Amino acid sequence: MTIDVNVYLSRWPFRRLVGDEPAELVARLRQKGVSSAWAGSFDALLQRDLAGVNARLAEDCNKHGKDFLVPFGTVNPLMPFWEDDLKRCHEMNMPGLRLYPGWHGYALNHPELVKLLRKATEVGMVVQVALRLEDERTLNPLLHLQPVDTAPLPEIVAAVPRLRLVLLNHFGLVKPALWPKLMAAGQVFAEIATVEGIGGITKLLESVSAERVLFGSHFPFFYFESAELKMKESKLEPAIERAVRSENAKRLLAS
Repeated sequence: MTIDVNVYLSRWPFRRLVGDEPAELVARLRQKGVSSAWAGSFDALLQRDLAGVNARLAEDCNKHGKDFLVPFGTVNPLMPFWEDDLKRCHEMNMPGLRLYPGWHGYALNHPELVKLLRKATEVGMVVQVALRLEDERTLNPLLHLQPVDTAPLPEIVAAVPRLRLVLLNHFGLVKPALWPKLMAAGQVFAEIATVEGIGGITKLLESVSAERVLFGSHFPFFYFESAELKMKESKLEPAIERAVRSENAKRLLAS
């Protein structure tokens, strides 16, 4: 049983991907033993009408993966009336949000983001922050995205009690020395999609509690098999593997 907390519907803006049709994505994930997948939308990266993006995401999850795909909508705190987008996501029973500070152009200590985190927490939503979607070295040359500075995160997490924060694609952006501060600040979780190196997950567990690590594939941008190989190569103890694959994610949504 695996819960994948990091998948995407719709189209990556710059090329077609294997699995970027919703029905195909669901079929491929089910074939790999995934029991549930938390889904964002690639449309949220560049489109300004986030209300429309979130509505389509909810519709596609219900149509192609009811009780399988879990929609995570997007709110851009720099957009006017972002509070309305948050309200609509909550009214569509989305359990969480997926944010893109690098693509939407705000720092993690921006006052409007802090306000958004507080409001999302008040209505009981999990917040995922996608720190990176693609390695900056391979981005389309028309994009000028800067790496997200994660240094302010411990202070921000501590300032928002009860915040449940999941950091997606964090490898190389969250330094090992920062993880203990994040663990102490509040409920911060890490997923494994971009973890690299021999025994990468095992090394991550040296800094992050086993109860705070989640399975994520970044599918269809990455091959799902990449995340699976990381799990096998790290040779985790059975109890820890169960926690990473599904139990931590179940507990996170239920809390």
